[in-house]
Amino acid sequence: MRLEPATLASPAADAGTGYAAELAHQILNTLSLEQKVAMLHQHAPAVPELGLAPFHTGAEAAHGVAWLGPATVFPQPVGMAATWDVGLIERLGEATGRELRGKKAEDPSVGLNAWAPVVNPLRHPLWGRNEEGFSEDPHLTAELAGAYCRGLKGRDSHTWLTVPTLKHFLGYNNELDRNVTSSNLSPRVLHEYELPAYRSPIEEGVAGAVMLSYNLVNGRPAHVSDLVKSELRQWHNGESVTIVTDAGAPGSLFRAEKYFDDGPAAYAAALHAGVDSFTDDGDNPAPSIAYLNEALAKGLISEADIDRAVLRLLTLRARTGEFTPESDPYASIGADAIGAPAHVQLAREAAAKSVVVLRNDAGTGAASGTGLLPLGSEPGTIAVIGTLGTRMLSDWYSGTLQDEVSIAEGLARRYGGSTGAGVVAEEGADVVALRSIRTGGYLGGDGTAVLTAKAAVPGAAERFIVKDWGKGELTLQSGLTGKFVTDTGDGYLRATAGRVGGWVVQETFRLDRAADGTAALQHVGTGKWLRVEAGTASAALVPDAGTADRFVLRTLKSGHEAARQAAANARTAVVVVGNDPHLGGRETLDRTTLDLPLADQELVRVVREANPRTVLVVVSSYPYALGALADTPATVWTSHGGQELGNGVADVLSGDAEPSGRLPQTWFHGDGDLADILDYDIITSRSTYLYSRAEPLYALGHGLTYGEVHYESLALRELPGEGPQGPDQAELAVELRNTGTRPASELVQVYASAPGHRFKFPRRLLVGHQRVEVPAGGAATARIRVPLHRLATYSVVEERMLVEPGTYQLLVGASAEDLPLAVPFTVAGKARPGRRAGQWFRAENFDSCHNLALVPETPLAGTAVAPADTTRPGWAVYRGWEPAPADGSQVLLDVASSEPAGSAGLARIQVPGPADTWNTVGSAKVVQGYNGELRIRLRSGTAIGEGNGAFRLVLEGAATVSRVQLA
Repeated sequence: MRLEPATLASPAADAGTGYAAELAHQILNTLSLEQKVAMLHQHAPAVPELGLAPFHTGAEAAHGVAWLGPATVFPQPVGMAATWDVGLIERLGEATGRELRGKKAEDPSVGLNAWAPVVNPLRHPLWGRNEEGFSEDPHLTAELAGAYCRGLKGRDSHTWLTVPTLKHFLGYNNELDRNVTSSNLSPRVLHEYELPAYRSPIEEGVAGAVMLSYNLVNGRPAHVSDLVKSELRQWHNGESVTIVTDAGAPGSLFRAEKYFDDGPAAYAAALHAGVDSFTDDGDNPAPSIAYLNEALAKGLISEADIDRAVLRLLTLRARTGEFTPESDPYASIGADAIGAPAHVQLAREAAAKSVVVLRNDAGTGAASGTGLLPLGSEPGTIAVIGTLGTRMLSDWYSGTLQDEVSIAEGLARRYGGSTGAGVVAEEGADVVALRSIRTGGYLGGDGTAVLTAKAAVPGAAERFIVKDWGKGELTLQSGLTGKFVTDTGDGYLRATAGRVGGWVVQETFRLDRAADGTAALQHVGTGKWLRVEAGTASAALVPDAGTADRFVLRTLKSGHEAARQAAANARTAVVVVGNDPHLGGRETLDRTTLDLPLADQELVRVVREANPRTVLVVVSSYPYALGALADTPATVWTSHGGQELGNGVADVLSGDAEPSGRLPQTWFHGDGDLADILDYDIITSRSTYLYSRAEPLYALGHGLTYGEVHYESLALRELPGEGPQGPDQAELAVELRNTGTRPASELVQVYASAPGHRFKFPRRLLVGHQRVEVPAGGAATARIRVPLHRLATYSVVEERMLVEPGTYQLLVGASAEDLPLAVPFTVAGKARPGRRAGQWFRAENFDSCHNLALVPETPLAGTAVAPADTTRPGWAVYRGWEPAPADGSQVLLDVASSEPAGSAGLARIQVPGPADTWNTVGSAKVVQGYNGELRIRLRSGTAIGEGNGAFRLVLEGAATVSRVQLA
């Protein structure tokens, strides 16, 4: 049977989701059970009798179309976020969506389910995938990611340009052991920090899918998390959202995580938890289909469970007009959309707007009160120094770069015709020759064959450019061909790679230096060592370090000396340092430090010593600690800005474009300012700009203009609202004046604080922002509305988000630390009730804790508390109790489990004593293997609720508690 278009309802009959769901229902009813099961894998087969084409979820589109060949490459998401420009990011999303449609016009097998954007808040700057996210603030992340989704979705009210997918649900910010580590998310962290970035785009209706994360959340794999049903599916539009797995994660449930005994049990649990599409075993659906069929045969899942998932998948496809091509408004988009001139111009605009001027002081010889930047129309000779000044790098989720412009090239284009101006490029890298002490030959090759160590004297083919990327990892680039030395898979080395890349990088080496000055080369990707084969003198990789050849490195060109000369001979030196997105920190690899690589630090020092008029440009996927280099006269940051990076940077450095970029995350002074990367409790660990007490190097929102903007006055107007809490939003009028000679694009930011809040309110909380153009010598007014709900916190007493009555401070300025203006804002209402005796509450809703883990209450539902380290006591404090009877008081605990294999546990109740002590007023043993209610009678005369109204639950051993009641 073929489903003819004539039998379908007209798109005009309903808008968007309703029509798509109706159409999906019609198709679902025509499918056999076998056909429906087959659709649950990422690669779904065609159904010829219905005219359904093959389909697969997932087209990578983080900052342009990726993995499908040449496409316009925009700045990395963290760079997009540095624009703080919702309209621009929406245009970037739309351009990406149009290019994905163009790819589909070239190849019908291309899917229109875009796996973007990443909305994990950038909680920890050492996260290897920092480049993929937007901001450490969850609401800013939601705002910017939502804009990208709107662009990807398109403007038509019925048909979606593409279907965006939010990644990765939930609590995913570490690569170290990412498949097996658990992210502890207390209810406050969950509701205030993790969920908002997902909720807003879903409720706005601009995200049609969500990808689950590899990690566990509170001890339960995210792929079977009860939070999908209890949270995400409960939101507006949440029920129709398609849930896809991350690649290989279904198999991890019973392999790496060992949470289930086998595949059928794992797949069944994931389907029940909300998964609709399984991405496992690449393009081979057979294992997944076998697990699902076995789960059906065992009664672990039903056809109704499968129908729910298939319906969402068909709805996703229907949204893109797949089943009604005659009415698809995007059907005319062709391959000419890929790399369209308008998209290239958009890439340049985004690259310029993502540049952040971090510092701009006067160098030696500059006029008092001026900065080195902008360079102006006649800057004299400019030396661009550093590998990243002359090379363009892409990341794992980039498209193939085309017509890319480096920083050196961008500046050369800008100043090519200026009187007295010239741009000199110098990588500042050593050029060496490597001589085997065993054979006497120099390593080299012509770029086509295997490298050999035959040459008696180093020539052009024996010259290698050495770049140290940090932690001893370096690349060797042929001076003859410009290609990188790599292992092509047969165990021999060739200089044939056009770039560093791949899931496992094959282009990096480590030098094992000996006391005699010689070095052996270890290939990082394989761990093997370079040995020169007898007879052929070929460069082979061998597993035994003891048989590796040792080499003498002859320096043919000193990178430092070349950098020094270039800097000294120029009026201005622009030294460019940063990271390669495939090295040091990336997917599967977290960074170990904020510090710039030592080699980059030394290069900057050499250049600064040679020329005090030095501009430091950091091109990176994440923040760095600059240490002693932080006082470089002018410092600029940009992410890897896509193909137009060079033009964008040149636009800002020259002054052709006013700097408008602002940091989307904090730059800290050093590693000591950071909590452990596995500690997700940002409140207790005092992490992110919200709670950290560390004075940052550069705060969230920081970025300079070329003007001189002053915040002069602030006025608050309360806008009327309904209900007892009075106004539902505040409007702030901020008067700005620019005393400089250049116009300024100022980002006015509003933060909230609440020192008297009954819960621990963030030190600073971003609640609004607005871009204002302030003319040179003129003034401007920013008007920013702050919705009352942005002041909400999760009440551990009432177990929901709410705005507490009281006085808040609204702080206004240029960053989270530069807030010269403030005004009080009062939320009316009676004080909220405290905890009450006689009512159960979740044990996870504590006010503070120590050595406490959040763990599954049952394998598939609920969260309980238990000591993180069972050799030491763990405790949770519960505050805010209303007075309870003094006689006969007791605490009831709902014990979820006491590990049968462990020793008996102990639970104690303590109340505050003098001088920050705690006194035990009751205790009870937790018998091994016990599940159920445990009563702890309190010492006679104990009156919890008087004084500061708190008690502390102390758990020892393997006791796990899910609920607590003061009876």
